[in-house]
Amino acid sequence: MNLLVSAVLGYLLGSVPFAVIVSRAFRLADPRSFGSGNPGATNVLRSGNKAAALLTLIGDAAKGWLAMFIAARVGAGEAATAVAGLAAFVGHVFPCTLRFRGGKGVATALGVLLGFSGAAGGITAVVWLTVLAITRYSSLAAPAAATAAPVLTWWLLGKPEITLAVGLMCAVLIYRHKSNIRKLLAGTEGRLGGRKQTGDLNPP
Repeated sequence: MNLLVSAVLGYLLGSVPFAVIVSRAFRLADPRSFGSGNPGATNVLRSGNKAAALLTLIGDAAKGWLAMFIAARVGAGEAATAVAGLAAFVGHVFPCTLRFRGGKGVATALGVLLGFSGAAGGITAVVWLTVLAITRYSSLAAPAAATAAPVLTWWLLGKPEITLAVGLMCAVLIYRHKSNIRKLLAGTEGRLGGRKQTGDLNPP
């Protein structure tokens, strides 16, 4: 029962579409209508409003961490707490609030990873930000961080079940970037800070 309740709680929290909510609050265009069409912080940033993008990033990360925090506070146990976090990630990627067409899960995955281990989450965030700062390719920074995350989790925690959970989450994240990876290999992927891609809609 704890596992089921944690899964439902996590999924519902994960389904909160912060990109859409924040964009409406700032009177910006719906992030699903421009750029990559992805309801996430990176696409909100393409609107030119950094504050809205930052709030989206914080909100998407917080819901992954919060799902685990609530589960732990009510004494759900380690397994149920992990299920809550993973369900929040699934909720972000396949939200019932957006007809199951959600974001790619980068920020929410980071929030879940922080719930498992502050050190693993922090180092993964540094990898993400470093690759992003050097290349300005969000679609390269995210898979790089996702590749590092399971290794860091195993190194810092040494728990096979948690490492497996993080690995599965990161595998989904990388898969969600498959179209971006193809563009990177073809040399057609857009950089952050480049010309707005108002007509280049990709599946979210």
